Amino acid sequence: MNSKKSNTNERTQVIQEYRSLMRTISGKANPEEKKLIRQAFKTAIEAHENARRKSGDLYITHPISVAKIIANDIGLGPTSIICSLLHDVVEDTSLTIKDIEANFGSEISIIINGLTKISGVVDADVSLQAENFRKMILTISNDIRVVLIKIADRLDNMRTLQYLKPEKQARIASETLYLYAPLAHRLGLYSIKTELEDLSLKYTESDVYFNISQKLNETKDNREKYIKKFTKPIKDRLKSEGITCSIKGRPKSIFSIRKKMIKKQIEFEEVFDKFAIRIIIDCKEDKEKELCWKVYSIVTDFYKPNPDRLRDWISNEKINGYESLHTTVMGMDGSWVEVQIRSLRMDEIAEKGYAAHWRYKENNLKSSKIQKNLDNWINRVRDTLEYDKKNAIEFVDDFKLNLFSEEIFVFSPTGDLVTLPTGATSLDFAFQIHTDLGKSCLGTKVNGKLVPLSHKLKSGDQIEIISSRKQTPKENWLDFVITSKARNKIKNSLKQGRKSIAQDGKETLIRKLKHLKIKFTESTVNELQIYFELNDSLELFYRVGIGKITNEQLKEFKRNRDSWYDFIKSKFIKKQKIELPISNKEKTKLLVFGEEEEVLDYKIATCCQPISGDKVFGFVTIKDGIKIHSILCPNAIRLRTSFSYRILNCKWKSANNIEFDALIEIKGIDSVGLVNKITNIISSHMNVNMKLLNFNTNDGLFYGKITLLVKNNKHLEKVTKQIQKIEGVEQVNRINE
Repeated sequence: MNSKKSNTNERTQVIQEYRSLMRTISGKANPEEKKLIRQAFKTAIEAHENARRKSGDLYITHPISVAKIIANDIGLGPTSIICSLLHDVVEDTSLTIKDIEANFGSEISIIINGLTKISGVVDADVSLQAENFRKMILTISNDIRVVLIKIADRLDNMRTLQYLKPEKQARIASETLYLYAPLAHRLGLYSIKTELEDLSLKYTESDVYFNISQKLNETKDNREKYIKKFTKPIKDRLKSEGITCSIKGRPKSIFSIRKKMIKKQIEFEEVFDKFAIRIIIDCKEDKEKELCWKVYSIVTDFYKPNPDRLRDWISNEKINGYESLHTTVMGMDGSWVEVQIRSLRMDEIAEKGYAAHWRYKENNLKSSKIQKNLDNWINRVRDTLEYDKKNAIEFVDDFKLNLFSEEIFVFSPTGDLVTLPTGATSLDFAFQIHTDLGKSCLGTKVNGKLVPLSHKLKSGDQIEIISSRKQTPKENWLDFVITSKARNKIKNSLKQGRKSIAQDGKETLIRKLKHLKIKFTESTVNELQIYFELNDSLELFYRVGIGKITNEQLKEFKRNRDSWYDFIKSKFIKKQKIELPISNKEKTKLLVFGEEEEVLDYKIATCCQPISGDKVFGFVTIKDGIKIHSILCPNAIRLRTSFSYRILNCKWKSANNIEFDALIEIKGIDSVGLVNKITNIISSHMNVNMKLLNFNTNDGLFYGKITLLVKNNKHLEKVTKQIQKIEGVEQVNRINE
């Protein structure tokens, strides 16, 4: 009886959700279109029958939710709503594309076909997620609605991610951050992009997410009082001027706050612009620009603007149609406040992206310009797909790098249009035309004037390439090209001769060090790497080989080393205690893998150098076995997205007597004896060994890097807190190199 009652309640809830959907489109669909939507709903219910989601809800609730996102958040019409309701039936049920075409027509069947995920055998070295993404991108050139529905599908899945296993949550959230959030941003879906980012952070760094969320809630009352006080004089003036508008204060997203904390290496309390004020003007389109600037003038009458933070996207809207006037002003109590000024029409386009401008399409020059921008971007997708011969993962990386960025449009000498990412140089242009032209590029002319290869291009530039058969790619070219095509071709050319040059460089370095009476040892090589800020010994030997590291620089290294390094080393770095070697078996017990807590061999990844206590995951490499990465590793999101089938869950066990390398950087105001104080605190007070040190000063500022040997992240935290207490020290941060 209870089961029947439960089923009845579920069916009633489904009907209510469907009716809610129909109410949102009551004025947007004609009777024939409503009939087709009802038919699609009925087909989806019958096809999915009693299938359920991981949450236990009937599966039909998912396509209804996707349809509501499409209707409400993106603003698409009846065709897209029908496709949303049917988007999983071909993949998950017995219905075929032919059935869809017979019942709903060719337009809907084409979109459904684009939405149907890849099936069958996938190459072992290719990520299924990357392959699915490639297939989705292929459909952009046919119908942009495919991608918009796919983004809505991903948003609903992210909203219900709590019902999946943690490892699947992490994989899907990483994939969302890496691919779907940037794609939503590229298509102008800013509110969806923000929600996808916040939900992704919730499952990739849950502690951080909930910590910031809690602090935002705790400061909510103060924030609302501040916004009320800030906006009152503006509201009064706007009212007296007869300008009809609404003013909203909204907190910045958790993800953007976290991003700022990392970028500026600050705490939550130090992030000043935690919210923005949005002024939305209700006016006719021909009055928008005039009134937006008038409102800007009123705002800046009360609050001083930061001239470097004015963004005018009304005179020159973004390529995805975004229009708004942004300024940052100094509010009360010395706090910066971002103010966004836009019309109702602009606000809808800002929220719903490309989809919204279709509503303003008829006899609208501005809208046709936006459509042209979209068409140009889609053409660039087509060009990339035609050029690309790589596997799915390389394709996705290239797509992300080159197609999620803003574009510029430049011309060849014959007037052909070439599209490049913003920031592209003359050399990027040469490689875009042809690889051989790029490799042999000797110089460039932009608009008839000779310019360096590193010259950054602007839209409308006309470029002529001067080439020579004797020219070959140079190392410094990598410093200024930004397209993946140019970078890959340059790297491949350089790699061939690099190792032989490095071998000669090593022999040269041994000779030069002998002349300076410095013994060539592994420790010396490490010191040189830190001194010249290089990643590995190969790079060091190579730079010596090509003469980039000169005799004078090596002499300077010796002078610095002799003056303070040996003194510091002898006085403060304790000699390693003689201990029995720790067996490999004991080392491998530090980490265990999977639910069964298996003991496996592994190596610590050098890109992030996690230590005991850090949240980590294992990645199965092709040559080096399992590598352990921190979840905060710069490569983590990409690895989880592109190679999810090679990810292993793992956790730390007791660390016993094992110490880990942890690199910290210290910044502050230089003073006499500061180095002495820092090293004394570390070695004498905290009883911690130091492996490598590098200190320098510049115009009264102090900067240092120290590699410490610590037991775990809690141990490291205690050390950094003690260093932070030293007078003159402003920042102590752990860094990964």
